Amino acid sequence: MQVQEKIFVAGHRGLVGSAIVRQLQAQGWKNLIFRSSRELDLREKDQVNLFFETSRPAYVFLAAAKVGGIWANKTKKAEFLRDNLLIQINVMEAAYRYGVKKLLFLGSSCIYPRLAPQPMKEEYLLTGTLEETNDAYAIAKIAGIMGCKAYREQYGCNFISCMPTNLYGPGDNFDLESSHVLPAMIHKFHKAKEAGLKEVELWGTGTPKREFLFVDDMASACIYLMQHYNGQEHINIGVGKDISISDLALMVSKCVGYTQKIIWNTDKPDGTPRKLMDITRLRELGFEPRTSLETGINLTYQWFLQQEISR
Repeated sequence: MQVQEKIFVAGHRGLVGSAIVRQLQAQGWKNLIFRSSRELDLREKDQVNLFFETSRPAYVFLAAAKVGGIWANKTKKAEFLRDNLLIQINVMEAAYRYGVKKLLFLGSSCIYPRLAPQPMKEEYLLTGTLEETNDAYAIAKIAGIMGCKAYREQYGCNFISCMPTNLYGPGDNFDLESSHVLPAMIHKFHKAKEAGLKEVELWGTGTPKREFLFVDDMASACIYLMQHYNGQEHINIGVGKDISISDLALMVSKCVGYTQKIIWNTDKPDGTPRKLMDITRLRELGFEPRTSLETGINLTYQWFLQQEISR
């Protein structure tokens, strides 16, 4: 990417998009294009085409998506499938029609089979049954990968895709009804500490294992891939190690300063038993994440506190 060329970050207000914007600005790119969802509804084909026709971005980071935690994914499957499919195909088609030089599509680690061998390699895609609680979202993201490949093969578009693991960091969603596990823990433990509660209830058994990547490391990896990768196959982005949900809860509670009891509601779903990404290809390309989980949680909690103060 050249400094003077236009870069469109789709979804710039979300966790992923805002981190990409921060990293682009930190690395010297200034000709960035943003549109809020009110200004540009990416689900509407005519709006997307008009935007690309008038703005003519040279590069696109497709980070816009409808996302949510396990409960939102389980209860709003039609919305997760519909909205993500519309966003993806509208942006890819417009990028092709209006001569975008390169597009990076961001997927999710939930694309892999529920019982995929661990760590999950890129070639495990479509080799087994998906996790039932988020299968609609996963299908949409798999379609995005296939979209990149199809536009490459049929039209010669330089569309690439990457699959981040579980992300967290500044800009995260802390709403207890729709957030992912780590920001939900931060919010729950903070509220419990403020209220002087003697116990906090968390979902599941605590035994599943998850991998967590600080969102600014993910953004740096995306920019790195945009500059150094032009292949057809999707690339995993992660840290290469995981942690049990129960150990994560202890780490988050320590960071927040909540020292009381944690109880587990085993009537609630655990989701996939384990999700760990194989990041061999990413490392072979020359990229390595830098932020430890403990450091990242502390940075995220400090951002959360700033938002609470400003309300």
